[in-house]
Amino acid sequence: MLKKIALTSLVSITLLGTSQTFAARDYVTIVGSSTVYPFATVAAEQFSKTSKFKTPKVEATGSGGGLKLFCASVGIKSPDITNASRRIKQSEVDMCSKNGVKEIVEVKIGYDGIAVANSKKSKPFDLTLQEVFLALAKEVPDPKGNEVLVPNPYKKWSDINKKLPDTKIEVLGPPPTSGTRDAFVELAMEGGCKTFPWIKAIKKQDKNRYKSICHTIREDGPYIEVGENDNLIVKKLEANPNALGIFGYSFLDQNTDKVQGARINGVTPEFEAIAEGDYPISRPLYFYLKKAHVGKIVGLKEFLAEFTSDKAWGEEGYLVDKGMIPMPEAEREKFASDVKSLKKFSFE
Repeated sequence: MLKKIALTSLVSITLLGTSQTFAARDYVTIVGSSTVYPFATVAAEQFSKTSKFKTPKVEATGSGGGLKLFCASVGIKSPDITNASRRIKQSEVDMCSKNGVKEIVEVKIGYDGIAVANSKKSKPFDLTLQEVFLALAKEVPDPKGNEVLVPNPYKKWSDINKKLPDTKIEVLGPPPTSGTRDAFVELAMEGGCKTFPWIKAIKKQDKNRYKSICHTIREDGPYIEVGENDNLIVKKLEANPNALGIFGYSFLDQNTDKVQGARINGVTPEFEAIAEGDYPISRPLYFYLKKAHVGKIVGLKEFLAEFTSDKAWGEEGYLVDKGMIPMPEAEREKFASDVKSLKKFSFE
């Protein structure tokens, strides 16, 4: 009897290295960005309502965390799709390849703006990118006017600009594993940083130093990491009317009764402003697909067809109702075609 059990276990272990490893899972698994999470969830719910397949399992792990899980291996224990609110990095592509995830399909799904928002119990903020940088950077230009960096001395918004509220700087935002954090430091922080000509000039001399100056968020209290749950930030803003929060436009759009977006460089985070590229803190959204799982995970191919259909991501699609900014028709056709042909991703 013991010999039979041992033999069965050995066969099971051996099968893990074959295509039969996929037979044990009959639903799609998705991880990644908390910003893309609500869009993937809605697509999963629609898919289960209109098909014979089980509802895909969607988890919000952050863009960086999702890509780590995605790139770990091929097979039932690894996710089929990872969502990302920024583009995959070369280091992540290398990590995937090292672990046997050789063929990845990149799918841009739409656009999003990053809102800097506060409670409707308070007056809305009107900020420039430079003021955002001065509020949150670890080191800033000397307020005395010298072209040197000093540890951030600003404690109140009014210390930066007397027209801003006389309240302490308190910003609730995502952790380093978040794609929203990556996009925020690149678009907002660096956007404000390079308004100082002498710092912008450093980029030509020393790119690493320039990036360190522009992308490093202060750690002395004003910036508070809240995790990957954007809904939690909204709740904390309700409880603290003096605080600001950083999250995707879709969460702002879904909570307009509770929070309001700050004007950035004179532009309010609204659908049209993001779609037209006028709002300065906007970015594309993606998901990445493991080609090796297509045809092996039950329902994966059909779910991909659902997510990339006009009824989902089109101009009148249900994802737009959730706050996603749709891509132009030509882009939608391009990425839908990439999914159908399972085009292998490469940096172009």
